[in-house]
Amino acid sequence: MPAHAEAAQVARTLPPAGSGGFSLIEMLVALAIFGLAVLGLLNLAGESTRTAVVIEERVMAGVVADNVAVDAMTAGARELGASSQGREVAGSVEWRWTRTVSATDDPSILRIDIAVMPPDEQRIAAELSLFRGVPR
Repeated sequence: MPAHAEAAQVARTLPPAGSGGFSLIEMLVALAIFGLAVLGLLNLAGESTRTAVVIEERVMAGVVADNVAVDAMTAGARELGASSQGREVAGSVEWRWTRTVSATDDPSILRIDIAVMPPDEQRIAAELSLFRGVPR
């Protein structure tokens, strides 16, 4: 095969100059898009963790409220009183609770409101209202 035919054959198999790979600008744009996606995923993971903590707190406070409600439903007239407060440990946390007893339009029914607060905080983590007959 002549030399010029061999050179023409090699020229046909090589890609044109500048058409191979990515340019620096294309790589920077791709990295910027990837970085934004990673930041979004990290934010989502953090928000998920914060939500899990809030849900755990509400569930544990709800358990405490349910326990106080059971006590209120089974308490006698002297034990029930007008209002009371106390502390209960649940989930390795000492929760504070208040129980307020009030009359309703029907004199044979009492309304009992229960609020549960995290330790050293004034915000209410769980609330519960229930009705029961007047204890004898």
